[in-house]
Amino acid sequence: MTALHTFLTTPFLGTSTWLWLVFMAIVIGLLVLDLGVLHRQDREIEMRESLLLYSGYFSVGVLFGAWVWFELGAQSALEFYTGFLVEQSLSMDNVFVMAMIFGFFAIPRRYQHRVLFWGILGVVFLRAIMIGVGATLVQNFEWVLYIFGAFLLFTGVKMALSKEDSHLDLANNPVLKFVRRHMRVTDQIHGSHFFVRLTPPGHSKALRYATPLFLALVLIELADLVFAVDSVPAIFAITQDPFIVYTSNIFAILGLRSLYFALSALMHRFVYLKYALAMVLIFIGCKIFYHGMVGKVPALLSLGVTFGLLLGGVVVSLVKTRGDKATVEAKLQHLPPEKSDDEQKEKDPQLRV
Repeated sequence: MTALHTFLTTPFLGTSTWLWLVFMAIVIGLLVLDLGVLHRQDREIEMRESLLLYSGYFSVGVLFGAWVWFELGAQSALEFYTGFLVEQSLSMDNVFVMAMIFGFFAIPRRYQHRVLFWGILGVVFLRAIMIGVGATLVQNFEWVLYIFGAFLLFTGVKMALSKEDSHLDLANNPVLKFVRRHMRVTDQIHGSHFFVRLTPPGHSKALRYATPLFLALVLIELADLVFAVDSVPAIFAITQDPFIVYTSNIFAILGLRSLYFALSALMHRFVYLKYALAMVLIFIGCKIFYHGMVGKVPALLSLGVTFGLLLGGVVVSLVKTRGDKATVEAKLQHLPPEKSDDEQKEKDPQLRV
């Protein structure tokens, strides 16, 4: 009993091990509930269900923040809520990228949740590595924070001044080309499978092929890695506690993935959110230099400013686009239309299962 107590109370990255175990148990429980109970069968998720799922994930995140307040104090809880809010906001652009990826591969909507779900597992590991490296750098080289601050300032200004983003050229993506060169790939959708065994002409033995679902998963993981370059420095500018950084990131991503099916149909309404996000990045970047030259910005003030800027961006966007006839399909008109499974089969007539 003493050995177990010692293990549970031993600090891991500055926080007691039992707190990390509770967090991981909650995340695993949510993922099992999501895939094992709520979505055992592949089906299209409607907007209402997407909003309900997000409400559930968001509520769990808020309750976790309250538990952090009870266990670690108000300062840690406010930093958690700020990071939770910032990460969700910065990842919203990722929703549009995911929609582009699904459109490019013509992934039917009923299979998209499966790709997003397994993508979460990759996010859990990738963010752990990036945050672990970031925490090590900050602890050993405090001046790295100023690099983060300068990077956030540059990113914020660039985002505010940039025009409408150009469409991504997924066909010429180097990672996609690498996968196609080194793996057998079929353009045909085979249900919810990431890999299938097919017998090509002239062969008597079935070979393993990757499906478009696997290619979409690879690009979605790559997109998250790219977006993490902004979000990880942003959260480290708010707090250097690895526990708060990691937990706020993961809870935010869990909620955003569940909200994808609603957001992908509403992204055209948030046209001014980009400027609010730019101001948030500039504020967080300035906060680092203010802390070094003057003093620490109160966590409650930081949370209030962040929330106020983002809320303002959402409200202005909704007001300005009210009655707008534009649709997501118009914004994504460069993408091929979604094909049925029967149409997909015509792509690989030379292969047989």
